[in-house]
Amino acid sequence: MESLEKRILLDCEAVTDEIIKVSAFLDHKLDIRLLEEIGQEFRRRFDDIADKINMILTVEASGIAIAAFTAKYFDYVPVVFAWKENPSSIKDGYYFTDVTNLGDRTLTAICIEKKFIGDGDRCLIVDDILARGDDVLGLTLIAKEAGAEILGAGIVIEKEFQKGGEKVRARGIRVESLAVVTKIEKGHIYLKK
Repeated sequence: MESLEKRILLDCEAVTDEIIKVSAFLDHKLDIRLLEEIGQEFRRRFDDIADKINMILTVEASGIAIAAFTAKYFDYVPVVFAWKENPSSIKDGYYFTDVTNLGDRTLTAICIEKKFIGDGDRCLIVDDILARGDDVLGLTLIAKEAGAEILGAGIVIEKEFQKGGEKVRARGIRVESLAVVTKIEKGHIYLKK
């Protein structure tokens, strides 16, 4: 997606050779026009299964805005996001799994309240960045436990060199990435042509 790639090169910050900061347009300051384009592009890429999708899954917090804009182009299906901890307000039980935090390599529990996902749900995962694949695979485990089906994963930026896309695809999950970073080196971000 050309507009996204331009924005990455203009506004992304390479924090380390593994981590990019997208806060200038995707997760702290939101570029609404770009989010609209992202939602439209996910619809275009998943058009062949759009009528089967009845839910969009993501992980708080950076995936929520992307998922909400995407839902608009999938007939306003609900967006369900996994909490990154067990909120005290959840009383009726929840599905959970641990995922590894990329920044500090700690385990974080993600959870979804049981009443919001279940047997017969057909889900599209939407997230901002795919690095090692932990969030997508965590959501996949939760969906499987709930009896739901994952139909695909729409990723705004895939960091190919961290192999998460390979791990997710190896599990039979269709991944559509709008931009692919091949490497980060000395503060420079390299995109797949």
